[in-house]
Amino acid sequence: MSPSGTRAKGARFDYTAVGHVTIDVMPDGSRRPGGGAFYAALQAARLGRRALILTRGVRAEIDALLEPYRGELELQIESAPHTTTLQTWGEGGERKQRVLAWAGALRDEPAPSGGILHLAPVAREGPERWGGSAGFVGLTPQGLVRSWTGVGAEFSLLPASAAGRLRGLGARCDAIVVSELERESCAPLLEAACLAGAVVAVTHGPRPTSILHGSGEGDGGGVAELPVPVPELERVGDDLGAGDVFAAAFFLALHDGLRDSDAARFANAAAAVRMLGTGPGSIGDRAAIDARIDATSPGSGS
Repeated sequence: MSPSGTRAKGARFDYTAVGHVTIDVMPDGSRRPGGGAFYAALQAARLGRRALILTRGVRAEIDALLEPYRGELELQIESAPHTTTLQTWGEGGERKQRVLAWAGALRDEPAPSGGILHLAPVAREGPERWGGSAGFVGLTPQGLVRSWTGVGAEFSLLPASAAGRLRGLGARCDAIVVSELERESCAPLLEAACLAGAVVAVTHGPRPTSILHGSGEGDGGGVAELPVPVPELERVGDDLGAGDVFAAAFFLALHDGLRDSDAARFANAAAAVRMLGTGPGSIGDRAAIDARIDATSPGSGS
């Protein structure tokens, strides 16, 4: 990982994740690297892909934060006065985050050359446009429907009526991943994506993952929904970033040609491996994910 990110420019990457790398302040006061772009890119790297993060913040802070992953990721950083910092507590649907600092909106549009482009905003940083060409565009839109009133305030979700502007973005994506909590806020985006041919996965903790896609039936088509079971976990370390890990694995599996349901099963296994441990270091490689799939397959005895 280059110290300032400058060496990443002009290189070709298999997986480009765009969004704020965050400082996550945990209940015990410890600080972790966070943000969807970070968790997703690290999962892609551990699946053998050359991964780049396009982000914004204080260069020295982000370099120090990601020092343990220096050999796995490349960075391209827009300089900003602050790094997005989130006070984080709770798990799953009960998780809360308070904004302690914000890096601001990304100025540069990503310009990938092939591979997967993953738009992973966490705090209204965008982008909603990109140049170049991507072989596959994935979106985790949580940061586009979040709102907060100022420094020290908690995130809340915008109503669906405020998300109509995202319809055009949804129609340009190949796949989208949202949580059940975000589904209502993202409804216009998801509908446009499905009707344009994208695949949507809605995660819901231990409950089945829902796969949505355009059914093509009737006047103007419709949206069909397929549940994919989530195997029970025998223990949970923590689940921070598990949805982003799911998204990266899901996008990669779809890009590699797996059908929707098989891609979701692979992604469920990747998220499970992450949750069996603590922190981003527990993100698994292909061997760990395949072992998890084997352990939870019918007839495995698990």
